[in-house]
Amino acid sequence: MFVVSLSKRSAVEPFHAMDLLAEATRRRNAGRPVISMAVGQPGHPAPEAALAAAREALAHGRIGYTDALGLAELRAQLADYYRRRHCLTIDAARIVVTTGSSAGFNLAFLALFDPGDAVAIARPGYPAYRAILSALGLKVVEVPVNADTHFTLTPESLEAAQVRAGVKLKGVLLASPANPTGTVTGKAQLKAVYDYCKGQGITLISDEIYHGLTYAGEEATALEIGGEAIVINSFSKYYCMTGWRIGWMVVPDNIVRPLECLAQSLYISAPELSQIAAIAALGAEEELEHYKASCRRNRDFLMSRLPELGLPLLSPMDGAFYAYVDASRYTNDSMAFARRMLAEIDVATTPGMDFDPVEGDRALRISYAGTYAEMVEATDRMARWLP
Repeated sequence: MFVVSLSKRSAVEPFHAMDLLAEATRRRNAGRPVISMAVGQPGHPAPEAALAAAREALAHGRIGYTDALGLAELRAQLADYYRRRHCLTIDAARIVVTTGSSAGFNLAFLALFDPGDAVAIARPGYPAYRAILSALGLKVVEVPVNADTHFTLTPESLEAAQVRAGVKLKGVLLASPANPTGTVTGKAQLKAVYDYCKGQGITLISDEIYHGLTYAGEEATALEIGGEAIVINSFSKYYCMTGWRIGWMVVPDNIVRPLECLAQSLYISAPELSQIAAIAALGAEEELEHYKASCRRNRDFLMSRLPELGLPLLSPMDGAFYAYVDASRYTNDSMAFARRMLAEIDVATTPGMDFDPVEGDRALRISYAGTYAEMVEATDRMARWLP
């Protein structure tokens, strides 16, 4: 039998959260009472204004390609978003609409780095960063973050990582609020990293996809500090539009055209229907603030409930919608533990090894993006199940 050979670049670790989501979906389809706390998917639907705009477009409009950079109206509305939320004047010409934030990361990495270049990410951190960078032939430099660094990157930790790895960094990717830690990097800390990167000739990429979901600390965009950072954002989290696959980038003038050329060939354009819905979603803040309030309620509940179950927090729950907890009382194999929890009590969580290949075998990430009733029921099941 002929076997197709694979490239070395394809040898990336699976995203275990998605594997567990698939298993949870299979169990739910088989009639099991599954509660999924494995993925960062809001339990709230897209805003009603976005749904109405999409329905109208489907009924009366022809959905097709758009400019690779996105609809002019959406880019203008995103520029207005920065004016309203951050008191910033951003030229809409610097905004690139993408097929979800995932496409934004692909475009940024392709436009900014060559194979072999070194890019730093936090550990624990979002596993797709590591996978995409590796698949593109880039060197991943994981920088441990903990209470000493306020669970974020610092100039000192980046300098130490370069020495330890024996490399010169070309890029740094910092997320705030962060997945899985929930860390919110304040403006002073963000400026320190920005200034360090600028002084070292390192490109800073700021992942701001959880902006809007901050409960403690200072939510700052890298655009408040300077125009040389690459900012990536998304409608998936605060705007509750995961399946619409729509995001955006704000970039310096000189890389807009290279990104446009890459997007033309890789994606053609983000889906027009999603762009139309996104325009409407930007005006739905009142509805979305109700969803944020529900996330805050879930957060406050889990902050007290999880430690009572022997699952103390490993990091503050200041933003996003995750609790990153220490499961070492029960396991040193978070993957096996998560699979057993799903099989035995129909509660899906994510093993920490997704986010931290060094120390994540004793950690779990628990998403509180769902309903309050789900949080109560899931933790009640865990209380009866845990020894």
